[in-house]
Amino acid sequence: MPTLDSENLTLEAAQDVLRQFLCVERSATSEASLVRQALLLVAAHSDYQILGICADTIDQAAIALNAYLTALGYEATPEVGTVEGSVYVKFNPRSDRCHVAPYIGTHRGVLVSCQSAYDGDVNETFGHLPLDLFEK
Repeated sequence: MPTLDSENLTLEAAQDVLRQFLCVERSATSEASLVRQALLLVAAHSDYQILGICADTIDQAAIALNAYLTALGYEATPEVGTVEGSVYVKFNPRSDRCHVAPYIGTHRGVLVSCQSAYDGDVNETFGHLPLDLFEK
């Protein structure tokens, strides 16, 4: 992939950056700042995003969920409940519904499903993005 910087990032290039994370077991190679910028640009071209988080603990999932929601401009602070062990959390900010379940899979990270009413906008799922992508 060619070297990109966030100032010259096009929508197509942003999608390419995020597509390296599609259900891979390895770490993608892009810099975190570029991945953050790519996700924000892609999200701006969708009506809303549904988040899915695969994490080792409910606390880890809750931290990632809240960090991504804040970064994407949502004011929601969903109640995630408690689950022992590895967990999958799915949150739909449009319906304000949060689903929590035990997770036995090996993937860890955040799935961001961009939802758009129009064909020209982004309708695609990206991830598993790093859990700590937006942590300070």
